[in-house]
Amino acid sequence: MSQLKKGALLSYATIILTNGIGLVLTPFMIAKLGDAEYGLYSLIGAVVGYISVLDFGLTNTVVRYVARYRATNDQKGQENFLATTMLLYGIISALIIAAGVGLYFNLESLFPKLTPAELDKSRIMFAVLIFNLAITLPGGAFSAICSGYEHFVFPRSVNIIKYVTRSLLVVALLSLGGDSVSIVLLDTAVNLAVIALNGYYIFKKLDVRFVLHKFEIPLVRQIFSYSFWIFVFALVGQFQWRAGQVILGATSGSVAVAIYGVGIMLGTYYGAFSTAISGVFLPRATKMTVLDASPRELTDMMVRIGRYSLLVLLMILGGFLLYGRQFVNLWLNPTYAESWWIAIIIMVSYTLPLMQSFANSVLEARSKFAFKALTYIVLIVAGTAVGAWLIPDYGVIGLICGSTAGWVLSQMVLNVYYQKVIKLDIPRFFYHTLHGLFPSFLVILALGYGIDFLPGSGWINLTVKIGLFATCFGLVMYFFGMNASEKQTFRQMLPGFLKK
Repeated sequence: MSQLKKGALLSYATIILTNGIGLVLTPFMIAKLGDAEYGLYSLIGAVVGYISVLDFGLTNTVVRYVARYRATNDQKGQENFLATTMLLYGIISALIIAAGVGLYFNLESLFPKLTPAELDKSRIMFAVLIFNLAITLPGGAFSAICSGYEHFVFPRSVNIIKYVTRSLLVVALLSLGGDSVSIVLLDTAVNLAVIALNGYYIFKKLDVRFVLHKFEIPLVRQIFSYSFWIFVFALVGQFQWRAGQVILGATSGSVAVAIYGVGIMLGTYYGAFSTAISGVFLPRATKMTVLDASPRELTDMMVRIGRYSLLVLLMILGGFLLYGRQFVNLWLNPTYAESWWIAIIIMVSYTLPLMQSFANSVLEARSKFAFKALTYIVLIVAGTAVGAWLIPDYGVIGLICGSTAGWVLSQMVLNVYYQKVIKLDIPRFFYHTLHGLFPSFLVILALGYGIDFLPGSGWINLTVKIGLFATCFGLVMYFFGMNASEKQTFRQMLPGFLKK
């Protein structure tokens, strides 16, 4: 099996493992830290997340340019590009530290609702996370190089080891009386170890070299002309997921942040299952663009990826829609009941962008990301502003509804852009992507609704319902939803993955 398929499968293994661990670890962390400190931990993570976009989109840029240099067999150009990029990363790390110092001395003004004890702890976490970020952003270039080479197995295997090790150590730390500060210190140490392993792989296995043959200002301008809009889009993404937590931290306190943060976490878990597939296709999109693939070929690829993504998304969406409320009530205490609604709203809004994620890779490969970034920054910021205005009357639900409304509008505008400018056949995409899958999903929802009437309310009851739903989903989709190619891939996937 190819690195592409193995990479996608390992991404799924990583997601299933990390999401499963996260679902187990979150209530444990809340129980050990308490609602307020867990909310504080989420809040500081949200603030640092904004600073993380100061990589200015260079990570995605490395994937795209390495793939392009490899497609044209330009080894010297690749060496010069990577050396130039690492110099830029050095400057970025300095900017991150400077921004962090400025915010460190203004946390009290940013979050007046926090108690003095919470402020003291938040300052320590913030300082550690800024250091973490200044180191790990340049280190992210190593895994990006692996992606550009379409070597996905090693970095994803390292991630699996990372999450398992980190989770075991978190449990040990909290069991021994550790707090949120000890967790961020642990994360920093684990991230440094991962950077070292990925660095060893690219230098020894891939024989990558960073050689500054010539510092070229035009190359820097070219890099930033591409990466700037990736940066803007990343900024919007951080705003989209984290602005609500910052707004609630300033207006409603740490418990509201915790409720909202749990809903966001569940919603982003949903998206991760789709990006496991789409995340390995930027190098492929770049090669197709370099080789002048036709709009029809790109649309065909978009349909293929969209159908695989949608298969996974519909299973998760259907299961969480039917049984998610019961899960949240069992998983956490009644304080987090609204987290289910937040997650559902995100999942429904997230489905269309996720099934069209290959179009995003095409935009990046063609350096046409500006329109998407501008569309998102205008409509999502406006939607979040509306959500903030709704907080006094509708609380966290009003906030997430406003934010996701801007998101949905953005995707509608982008579909017109894909059709008119990129020349993707969007009506054909929807027809062939939804064909068979959507009608089968409606049948599965009806069957799942019947399953929900099984008597009982505990974990065993929930496990039985999910098992029956997954069985119904697999059988109905296999016999009525999947096309012949998808059935063949499904039959061959596991045995093929085990082959060398």
